[in-house]
Amino acid sequence: MIGLSNVLTATALPLNVIIERMSDGIIESLKIFFITLILSMPLGLIVSFGRMSKVRPVRWIVNLYISIMRGTPLMLQIIAIYFGPFYLFGISLSSDYKFTAIIIAFVVNYAAYFAEIYRSGIESMPVGQYEAARLLGYNKFQTFIKIIWPQVIKRILPSVTNEVICLVKDTSLAFSVSYIEMFSIAKQLAASTASFTPLLVAGAFYYVFNFTVAIIMRKLEKKYSYYE
Repeated sequence: MIGLSNVLTATALPLNVIIERMSDGIIESLKIFFITLILSMPLGLIVSFGRMSKVRPVRWIVNLYISIMRGTPLMLQIIAIYFGPFYLFGISLSSDYKFTAIIIAFVVNYAAYFAEIYRSGIESMPVGQYEAARLLGYNKFQTFIKIIWPQVIKRILPSVTNEVICLVKDTSLAFSVSYIEMFSIAKQLAASTASFTPLLVAGAFYYVFNFTVAIIMRKLEKKYSYYE
């Protein structure tokens, strides 16, 4: 990871040097993005089942969790998870915990949003499809996997795309606990060189990354278009 001292000593840097100095930060941003996505999407599905549970205590707990995650800023959640162990229990944690805290905050936050997206998609399916599947001899698991889930994916893809795009931009919130990712380096380079170029480079990275995400998700929508 690039050190703060290297960033702060930069002066009048050409574009290729700026990109080179930001490269480590870009890798860190990508790590936050992909790990969050890989963990939060399946967790969100599990949470959505809890949200729809017929067991009231489970449903209440899950509703409270989703309400807190959606009702408080992600930045606050990152700070709380990072500093919480020390201020609440006096536990001193190593610097390596900083990345762990960021991932935990991102995963539990985005899982709550994905859970609501999944829930809306699952509950939008006509009851008749479940009944027809039962008459054909499918059990509940087979019905969900083979009949319901492919249609749910088609319905929720636009909402999922929006969340994934938000995740790309939200990786910059890691700066709230002084974690050096791409946007943090861009701001430090802009300050040390009195130049707007590093911020333009950061903006270009976010745009290209989000444009790529949009293309991939559009292809997925076409793949599932036969469910229309």
